Amino acid sequence: MNLVFFAIVALAFGFAALDGTPAEVGQGALDGARTAVELAIGLVGYIALFLGLVKVVEEAGGLAFLARLIRPVLARLFPEIPPDHPAMGAMVMNMAANALGLGNAATPFGLKAMKELDALNAEKGTATDAMVLFLAINTSGLALLPTGIIGLRALKGSADPAAIFPTTLAATGLSTAVGIVAALALRRLPPFRAPEAQRAADAARRRPPEGSLLADLLPLGAFLGGLVALVAAVYVLGERASAWIIPALIFGMLLVGVLRGVRVYETFVSGAREGFSLAVTIIPYLVAILSAVGMLRASGGLDRITGFVGRFTEPLGLPAEVLSLALLRPLSGSGAFAITAELIETHGPDSTIGLLASTMNGSTETTFYVLAVYFGSVGVVRIRHAVWAGLLADLAGVVGSVLAVRLLLGG
Repeated sequence: MNLVFFAIVALAFGFAALDGTPAEVGQGALDGARTAVELAIGLVGYIALFLGLVKVVEEAGGLAFLARLIRPVLARLFPEIPPDHPAMGAMVMNMAANALGLGNAATPFGLKAMKELDALNAEKGTATDAMVLFLAINTSGLALLPTGIIGLRALKGSADPAAIFPTTLAATGLSTAVGIVAALALRRLPPFRAPEAQRAADAARRRPPEGSLLADLLPLGAFLGGLVALVAAVYVLGERASAWIIPALIFGMLLVGVLRGVRVYETFVSGAREGFSLAVTIIPYLVAILSAVGMLRASGGLDRITGFVGRFTEPLGLPAEVLSLALLRPLSGSGAFAITAELIETHGPDSTIGLLASTMNGSTETTFYVLAVYFGSVGVVRIRHAVWAGLLADLAGVVGSVLAVRLLLGG
């Protein structure tokens, strides 16, 4: 991220020297900084609202419910991990938390999972097949509730902030599927094959899954069927269906808390307080990126770059303006969020670029950050095919975003 930030500023400086626009570039930096603070303050209410609702669902057992749905799938994806091993439980909770948008809760579960997976590692310092597959799922950006982006769209005056709900589901589903397939396929290639000691240890622990596949996957299938039905409803009915997503989501999340005996008001306030802190925390990151982008835009460099690249990406359905987001997303979540905010501000939340940027930000993940933190926590230095699996998942997320916006929203 340091290199990306400096590169943007350096390009702005170079174009300013070339075109003689130093005053405009300086003003662009100041305008970007002001916009960043205004954006963060405007987002406080939306972030607090959604985190408060998610906290209610978490206390009502929503996290545990999703974990029960995911467990049968993971038992078949990770046959070398005993079903009752702590690693399995931590992975289940991590993925359930990520799906609900509980990033702060997901990270501790993920670090715990890596520690437990490393305890089963026969070749310390080298990533196991299970580690790579777990992180491929993690970096694919699997998310059911893109609440932050919906809030951003509402702040910027979108006529239908939740329109990206079904497109995000479709794109993140594709990225996760590709991440899983890539991790399973690449590990068979000679350059990425696990050491002999690892393969032997995994083979010794591998057990066939217990129970009927149909019975185990039926609840998850019903849940996924509901999500597919939602996507289909938005596709058929358009705004008439998507307009009900936010009110139904708010009512449903609170109703779950009431039915489960949660102290809804107190729990909501506790979660909202966390949302307020989060909104304040992202201000420095927004200032850095939006100031740099403001300088580059004021220098005329951004128009030159996007004009050149756009000739190649426009025919593929990917505007050059959004290409910068696609390249930055694997490096920095906060930076990508800032770019998304800038694109929505410039082009409008309901434009094709606004819809595409919103969907892309909600369906991809900060691959290099996740790999660095998780592998670093257990001292793994040989990560094998983890980067390639993560980047393929990111690419699938970009392609899925383009297709989903085009097919579902007519972008």
